[in-house]
Amino acid sequence: MPAASTTDPALHASAFLSAARGEPVTHTPVWFMRQAGRSLPEYRALREGVSMLESCMRPDLVVEITLQPVRRYGVDAAIFFSDIVLPLKAVGVDLDITPGVGPVVASPVRTLADVEAIPDLTPEHVGFVTESVRALVGELGATPLIGFAGAPFTVASYLVEGGPSKDHARTKAMMFGAPEVWAALMAKIAGIAAAYLEVQVEAGASAVQLFDSWAGAVSRADYEQHVMPWSAQVLERIGATGVPRIHFGVGTGEILDLMGAAGADVVGVDWRVPLAAGIERAGGRAVQGNLDPTLVFAPTEVMLERAREVVEVGRTAPGHVFNLGHGVIPATDPDQLARLTDFVHEVSQR
Repeated sequence: MPAASTTDPALHASAFLSAARGEPVTHTPVWFMRQAGRSLPEYRALREGVSMLESCMRPDLVVEITLQPVRRYGVDAAIFFSDIVLPLKAVGVDLDITPGVGPVVASPVRTLADVEAIPDLTPEHVGFVTESVRALVGELGATPLIGFAGAPFTVASYLVEGGPSKDHARTKAMMFGAPEVWAALMAKIAGIAAAYLEVQVEAGASAVQLFDSWAGAVSRADYEQHVMPWSAQVLERIGATGVPRIHFGVGTGEILDLMGAAGADVVGVDWRVPLAAGIERAGGRAVQGNLDPTLVFAPTEVMLERAREVVEVGRTAPGHVFNLGHGVIPATDPDQLARLTDFVHEVSQR
């Protein structure tokens, strides 16, 4: 499967893809996690009366929502509008996204039989994704589209807990107490995640991000033994496509080197870790991040000065993609993100 980024010379030479490959750039590229919607009034208007999962399964809405922040901010990459549990929904898992709560699974996974009952994902399950990505690539032109999937540990946590969890107690109980069920579940999700990413790349996505939002909940030793091998399977499989792979988690300062070693080309660094330390731990890889998402609520001059510091430290990395250290907070003023994008572009001019 050829890399989508090789099909268009202007796309291949984009600042985002160049930085992800560790190549020279004319400016530091910018995009924001959860930029597709969240704080935008035009997003809220479009989503009025439409559930999250329905909006992710309607190509017309997916295309428009993905494009909205690109139009408004002039960011260097678009992130495909979807949700990490969408592939599970597509293969028939009974779940929904409850407003104010998050993904809720009707029958949490407890046994090997529960795991075996989850079908593998095929392109036919997500035809709407193929349609959406193809349409987006046509609209975006030289702006890269980032595909994404939830990493096995984070998705497994939702399946085992039945919804969001602060302590991941049931998840860890399975990991430690039923290792055969855990291994089967992680293998199942790894296969689904890899297939889901392949569909997006085949349709034209130029890069991918594997979100392991909750990976910081486990110790370094447990990550290495019980989590990393399955993320590595996903990243290795998608690596065959040739597109850059970003690996991101929250609270993962102690395992950044392992997240890179799992097969990332770009290591996402959250705001808790000084970017200089993140660059060192990434082990010669490009990095992404890492402005504190709450700084958009500070006075503009404070936000921009902190952004300047991130850009300057980022120059010491093999490649740097500017981003927040986590997703855009819903109450964010869109004008602040516009100012931030313009500032990073201006101050980082080579």
